Amino acid sequence: MTIQPQTLITLGVLLLALVTVESGGYFLTKVVRGHVPANLLQKNFFRAGHAHAAVLLLLGFAILAVIDYTPLEGVWGFIGRNFVPAAAILMPAGFFLSVIGKDPEKPNRLIVLLWIGAASLTIGLITAGIGLIMAGVAALP
Repeated sequence: MTIQPQTLITLGVLLLALVTVESGGYFLTKVVRGHVPANLLQKNFFRAGHAHAAVLLLLGFAILAVIDYTPLEGVWGFIGRNFVPAAAILMPAGFFLSVIGKDPEKPNRLIVLLWIGAASLTIGLITAGIGLIMAGVAALP
């Protein structure tokens, strides 16, 4: 089986998204050194957003490396291929964007992006996992 064009496109997007993780790391060094004012809530959310971005992008790469071996097609293929990478963008966005502003005391409404991302992650993992199990069972002698 060859890698699907949609998979290649998504892999390219994830590679470009890693540049934002890199710049986010630089931003965090500025926050930690006190060059960017941030309260404790912001510092914690910035760290969580950065960590989730990196880990979820790598998880997206792992899934994309094998998803084309599954029998998932149509909507199920789309979900298995794209929902974890989408979570890698939505969840960090929820962490970062929900605490922007001067000295917020609690996250703003954009925290909903975190929960949409968490749902996307769960649905994507379940779909890809089931697809991989189906492929494995079909390949058994």
